[in-house]
Amino acid sequence: MSELRWHPILEEWVITATHRMDRTFLPPDDFCPLCPTRSEEYPTEIPAQDYEIVTFENRFPSLQHPPPKPAVRDSELYKVRPADGICEVLCYTSRHTGTLTDATVNEIRNLVEVWADRFRELGSKDFIDYVLIFENKGTVIGVTLTHPHGQIYAFPFVPPKIQRELQSASKHMATTGRCLFCDIIKEEVADGRRIVVENNSFIAVVPFFARFPYEVYVFPKRHHQTMLTLDDNERCDLAGILKAVLLKYDNLWGISMPYMMIMHQAPTDGRDYGYYHYHIEFHPPHRTKDKLKYLAGCETGAGTYIVDALPEETAAKLREAEPSTMNNTFLEM
Repeated sequence: MSELRWHPILEEWVITATHRMDRTFLPPDDFCPLCPTRSEEYPTEIPAQDYEIVTFENRFPSLQHPPPKPAVRDSELYKVRPADGICEVLCYTSRHTGTLTDATVNEIRNLVEVWADRFRELGSKDFIDYVLIFENKGTVIGVTLTHPHGQIYAFPFVPPKIQRELQSASKHMATTGRCLFCDIIKEEVADGRRIVVENNSFIAVVPFFARFPYEVYVFPKRHHQTMLTLDDNERCDLAGILKAVLLKYDNLWGISMPYMMIMHQAPTDGRDYGYYHYHIEFHPPHRTKDKLKYLAGCETGAGTYIVDALPEETAAKLREAEPSTMNNTFLEM
C-alpha cells in the first residue's frame, strides 16, 4: 500500500509506503538480486548472464503507476491522494563488489547517457512533474543492497527542497537579473579556498554554506537547467569530475566513503525554469573517519544545521586527497 498524505503544517506531501517494510535487506553475496542471473534455478531481477548498465522498476516502489487506491479517506485538513509515479533501480555494473568509484571514466560516461535517457523518458510522461536521480551509498545511509546501484524517483509533484531552490533562484533572478547558481560559482572561483577540483566544464566545491563537513556541490560552468542540454564534451567532463570527487572521498581517510549523491534538475511539468541551474550534491555523513554527523534535535527538530568544521578547511583536505588534478590518464583507467 502506498499513498500521499498532506502535511498541513509544512505544506508538503509525505509518502506512506507500508509494503517497503518487506524489501530485501542485505542478502548474502551469492543471493544478490541485482547480479546477473547465473542459473535458472536462482533467477535475479536481471534475466541475463551479464550486462553493462541496467534499469528496471523497483519491486518495492514508493510510487507506482497506476497507483493503488489510498487506504483512508481525506478531509478538508488531511488531504490524501494516490502515490502516482515511478521508481526505478539503476545498476551501474554486473560486478557485485566495488562501488561507483571503481568504475572507469568511460563507464561513468556511459552512465551519464543512461541518466539522461531515463530523465528524458520519465520526464516526458504527463503524470510526472519531477525526476530525481540519486544514489545512497553505505550501510550507515540505510542501503539494503550493496551491489553498486542508484535509484530514480519520478514524482507527481515537485519535492519541497527543489521548490525552495526554485523560489530562491527565481527571487535572485528577479532582483539581480542573474542566475543565483552562476553567482555562487563566481563567488567560489573568486575566493578559491573551497574549490576541490575542476575541469573545463565543471567545478566541484565544498560550498560556503555546507551543512555537512565534507559536502560537495558539482556545478556545470555553463548555465543548464537539466543534463539534457550538456554537449558531448561536457558529458565527458561530468564523468571525469565525478570520478575525481569519488576518488578524493575514498582517499581522504582510506575508506569507501558513504554518501548521498543527488541530482538537482529543473522540473518536468512543462513550465519555464530558465533561472534554474543543474547541479549535483554529495552529502557524506562522516565528519571524521570514525564519527558520523547525526541529524539530531536542532537539525531535525528546527531545520537548522550545525557544522563543526570550516568549509575552507575540509575543502583543502579533499583537494590534497589524490588525485589533485584532472588529466587524460583518467580516460584510460
